[in-house]
Amino acid sequence: MPRLADAEADVQSIVEGNMEKLLGVRFLASEYSTGPIHGGRIDSLGIDENGAPVIVEYKRGTDAGVINQGLFYLSWLMDHRAEFRYLVRDRLGAAVAAQVLWSAPRLICVAGDFTRYDVHAVREHRRSIDLVRYRFFGSEHIGLETVASVTGHAPATSVAGRRVSVVLSGRRRDSAMKELAAAVDEVLLGLGDGITRVQRKTYCAYQRLRNFACVCPPQQTKLLVYLKADPQGVDLVPGFTRDVTVLGHHGTGDLEVQLRTERDLERAKDLFRLSYAGV
Repeated sequence: MPRLADAEADVQSIVEGNMEKLLGVRFLASEYSTGPIHGGRIDSLGIDENGAPVIVEYKRGTDAGVINQGLFYLSWLMDHRAEFRYLVRDRLGAAVAAQVLWSAPRLICVAGDFTRYDVHAVREHRRSIDLVRYRFFGSEHIGLETVASVTGHAPATSVAGRRVSVVLSGRRRDSAMKELAAAVDEVLLGLGDGITRVQRKTYCAYQRLRNFACVCPPQQTKLLVYLKADPQGVDLVPGFTRDVTVLGHHGTGDLEVQLRTERDLERAKDLFRLSYAGV
């Protein structure tokens, strides 16, 4: 039977110990002090797959203050970027610290439940916020369910969003590749509600809590998409799908899909759905 945790700390301990698998976020610090003047402690600090800073706040049950508390800490974080970069450098190295994506900071609230007022409230804020409901099942399992996922629409994020068409279809790509890139974008965003598109220099990530697809800028004759699908469970087709588990590439995902035509996109839709369901 599903149940709530005995204490908030039980939820925090489980999530922090498995943060990358559960949330797609690399753990940085627990109960991080915001200093004597600000006078607070951030439950968990991390950095996601795309380099965005992440604050995670926990509540055992339903608490109307969790969103405002998280936004309070998110505001502090944006004013202390250097301190966060130093933390990332110390934990993950200088290369990761140099790639922090400040245009898309995230707040993830993990709680026993949320009200309809909470869901409405996150849509009114100019930040990327995920509301995640948890449940324990017996003594060995925990389940997470995304209740709401909202993309920040602050000016910096809007600029990043507008840049997508430039990165994906710039450099005088032929019209066919432009149309294919636009069609892929439409299909990925249409897989469900609350999908966030995050633009980086070398790829565009599509996520709902975690990345499920990363699209690279078009090459002359093809478009590469990387999915969070297990290559071992897919019938690989030479020239269309490839296992890149041990190969370096931009973005995240172990299954590479090569798209050259609209027909390839039709073939790939089931793989897109598989990856979306998997995260």
